Amino acid sequence: MQLARFHRLKPCYYRLEGTRCTKCEKNHFPPRKQCDHCGATEVESVRLSRRGRVAAVTCIHQPACGFEKGGRIMAAMIDLKDGVRLIAQLTDVEPEEAKVGMDVEMVVRKLRTDNGDGPIIYAYKFRPGLKCS
Repeated sequence: MQLARFHRLKPCYYRLEGTRCTKCEKNHFPPRKQCDHCGATEVESVRLSRRGRVAAVTCIHQPACGFEKGGRIMAAMIDLKDGVRLIAQLTDVEPEEAKVGMDVEMVVRKLRTDNGDGPIIYAYKFRPGLKCS
C-alpha cells in the first residue's frame, strides 16, 4: 500500500471510522459520500462499535504478497453492534477455536512492513472478546 493512501485511510484503520447517513441513520464502512440505502449525500463521520460477532470465518493458507511471513491467516466477516458488516483478520485465536457466532472486539495490530524495509503498517484486527449484547 502506498504511504500516502495509508495516511489518508488512518481513521478507518486505527479508529474504525465510517459514515452515517443523516437522513436514514444507516452506518457505512468503509466511509461513503452517498448512502447506499436512501441515496442521500448528507453523511457524517462516525466512530463505529469496536465489538461484534463473527458471521463467517475462513483460514487462508496461502497469503498474498507481503503477508507470507505470518503463515496462515484467519479472516472473518464481522457484524458490528451498530449494523455494519466488514471483513477483518482474526488474531489471538487458533483456527479450531474460531467459530461463527463468536463475540469479538477490535484491536490495532501490525499488519505488515511495506516492502520489507519501509514503514510498519498497522490496522484493525479482531480478537475473541467480551459478550456482544
